[in-house]
Amino acid sequence: MSANASKSKFGKRLRWSLPFVVVALLIWMGMRPQAVEVDVATISQGTLEITVDEDGETRIREPYLISAPLSGRLVRVELEPGDSISKGQVIAAIDPGEPGLLDVRTQAQTEARVKAAEASHKRALSQVEIAKAEAEKATRYFERDQDRLAKGNIKKPTLDDTEHALRIARSNVTAASSALDVVKFEMEQAKAALLHSRTLASDDASTGRQFEIESPIDGVVLRRFKESSTMIPAAEGIIEIGDPDDLEIRIDVLSEDAVKIRPGQQVKLENWGGHGELQAHIRRVEPSAFTKVSALGVDEQRVWVYADFIEEKDKGEKTLNPEIPAGRTLLGDGYRVEARVVVWQKDGVIKTPSGALFKDEASKSWAVYKVENNRAVLTPVSKGQDNGIEAEIESGLSEGEHVILHPGDRVKDGVTVKSRES
Repeated sequence: MSANASKSKFGKRLRWSLPFVVVALLIWMGMRPQAVEVDVATISQGTLEITVDEDGETRIREPYLISAPLSGRLVRVELEPGDSISKGQVIAAIDPGEPGLLDVRTQAQTEARVKAAEASHKRALSQVEIAKAEAEKATRYFERDQDRLAKGNIKKPTLDDTEHALRIARSNVTAASSALDVVKFEMEQAKAALLHSRTLASDDASTGRQFEIESPIDGVVLRRFKESSTMIPAAEGIIEIGDPDDLEIRIDVLSEDAVKIRPGQQVKLENWGGHGELQAHIRRVEPSAFTKVSALGVDEQRVWVYADFIEEKDKGEKTLNPEIPAGRTLLGDGYRVEARVVVWQKDGVIKTPSGALFKDEASKSWAVYKVENNRAVLTPVSKGQDNGIEAEIESGLSEGEHVILHPGDRVKDGVTVKSRES
C-alpha cells in the first residue's frame, strides 16, 4: 500500500472519529462538577464592641420652672420661647390686688410656703455636702490609682474605673449644686412674696403693688405656659427657663438591656444632625422601669438611662476640666439622637462576620467553611462575643484566612468554590 493511500485512510478515520471526540468532550464538561460561587470574607484582628442601640433625646439638665409665689393678676408675659435672658432680669410680674383682699388665710399660706422652702433649702444643702464628700473621696482614689499605675501595681482598666467614678461624683456635685440654686431661688421668692404681702397690708398707697419675678440664671426661655394677663393662683407655672449649654442625654432602653448598662460606660451619638460622632458616658440608670407600647402594639418594659457629654482633659493636668465638645452647642432641648451604649469592648480580637457562622449538625458546635485551594473546608470554631455583625473567634481561625459568608445547601466539605468577586 502506498504512502498516499495510508494517509488518505488515516484522514478518513480522523474525520469520522472527530465528532465523537467532540461529543464525548462536551458530555464530560457538562457532567464535571462546577465550582460553586460564594461570597468570601477575610478574618481580621481588631476591636470588637457589643452595644445597646436605642434612640435618645437631649435635655437641659436643670430647667427652672418659674411659678407664681402668690395669687393675683399676672401681667402679660412679653418673653417668647427662644428669647435670651440674664440673671436678675424681670421675667414676670403679678399684681396681688387690693390690700383688703389679702386676708389671714392668704397670709398663712404664704408663710407656710416660706417654711417649706426653708426646709427644702436645708435638705439641698446637706445633699451638696454629701456630693462634695463623695467627690473628694473619688478624687483621692483617682490620684492614688494614678500613682499605683505608674509603679505597675495595677492595670489600666482599674484606673479607668476610678476615673469613671470621679466623673460621676463630680456630675453629682453639679446636679446637687443646681438643685440647691433652684430651692434657694424658690425660698427667696417665697420670702419676697411674704414681705410684699405684709407691706401691702400696712401701706395705704396704691402704687408699687406689682410683685416682680426675676430670673435666677443666664439662659433662654424654653416654654411659656401663660401669656395673656389673667388671674393666677399661687404655685401656678408661668414660664420655664434653662441653660442651653447644660445638656444631658436621656435614653429609654429595654429592661433586659438595662441590666448590662453601668455608670461610666461609653456612649456614641450618631445621626444627630451634624458632622462626626459625639461622645458621652452613662451617669445614671434608673432603678424602676415603666411600660411602653411599641410600634407593633406590644407592651415593653423600658428603663430611663441618663448620659453626660464627655469632659475632656487639659494636657498636663491630673484633674478633669469640663469643656463643651465640638458640635454640642448645635443641639438644643429635646433634640433626637441615635445612641450606642458600649457594654463590652475588647482589643486585639480575631473576628469574623457573623454571617459565616452556623451550627454544625454533626458536632452540634459552631463552625465555618474555610476556603483552602479553592475548596470549602468545614472548620469547627469556638465563638465568643457576637454583636450581630461581627463575632469573636476564640480558636479555630487565624487572621488573614478566608471564610464563606452565608453558605447555602450546595456548599459542602471539599466542594470546589470560587468567589463572586473573581
